[in-house]
Amino acid sequence: MRIAVDAMGGDYAPREIVKGALQAASLPGVDTIILVGMKDAIEAELGPSRDHPRIRILHASEAVGMDEHPAQAVRRKKDASISRAIDLIKSGEADAVVSAGNTGAVVVAATLKLRTLESVERPAIAAVLPTMERPLILIDAGANTDCSARLLVQFAFMGAAYSRVIFAENNPVVGLMSIGGEDSKGNEVTKEAFALLEKTNLNFRGNVEGHDLFKGQTDVVVCDGFVGNVVLKTSESAAHVIAQWLKKEFSRNWLRKFGAGLLRGAWSSLKNKLDPEMYGGAPLLGVNGVCIITHGASSGKAIYHAVRVAVESVAMRLNETIVADITRWAQQTRAEGK
Repeated sequence: MRIAVDAMGGDYAPREIVKGALQAASLPGVDTIILVGMKDAIEAELGPSRDHPRIRILHASEAVGMDEHPAQAVRRKKDASISRAIDLIKSGEADAVVSAGNTGAVVVAATLKLRTLESVERPAIAAVLPTMERPLILIDAGANTDCSARLLVQFAFMGAAYSRVIFAENNPVVGLMSIGGEDSKGNEVTKEAFALLEKTNLNFRGNVEGHDLFKGQTDVVVCDGFVGNVVLKTSESAAHVIAQWLKKEFSRNWLRKFGAGLLRGAWSSLKNKLDPEMYGGAPLLGVNGVCIITHGASSGKAIYHAVRVAVESVAMRLNETIVADITRWAQQTRAEGK
């Protein structure tokens, strides 16, 4: 399998990107990792590994900055690393792409170049969040700020497919983000989406409120990209603040430091469970290709796991599952005259 990696995307590119790519080159199923970006910078980071048999470099003279306007940058910078990486999927030279770069630019480039899958109206970002029990897929996490009820249903099918393929949930529980548990709660779009979801073959359990999100009772939570991105950024910030607060409190005196030492094993286990880098980034579901977006501050570990998830998504035919599920639902709704 050939995985294209945007070597210039992210806060710590190309250092951490190259580091993660080298680690991922040994993953089962990986034949070649194509590092796309400025050749001299990539070779400097590869060092003695520049002749690695599973690493190839594709030179791209430009990069999209994290603060650039996504659509304008993609259109203006024809030789940007993310655009060249996605071109490799379009031409059949790569099976998947991984990027820690400008999220909006990744979404724009992938949508323009790869188009959407059959029956899919718009792609969506599926963020993976840790919970008390099992990973939660939050979709959409930022690709679409305004959505129709039908779009939310499509997101539900895509999220459920990802849960089955990557997390082996045979019948994932799907919830709809809202302001109350009753079907009468929410805005007009969520109430219409609720009615549509009830008629699908998904394991739909109704509305999910914010305070229930991390209890681990739901596998997939559906919302528009505006709400999803606010939830994602808020949860990331809250986790960081709590971690810093605990660190500060445990360092106040020797007794607390001693207690923290006794809890070292528990803290290590909790840290691993809450580590977002372990989950392999957020796939852009619905485009005609496998595209994994990782956090801008991704380390080599995050890139490694993103490549792992990309390989699993291709091997398990994720996109074929999405097309089959959404096409079946679309045919059903047409037959019902809706």
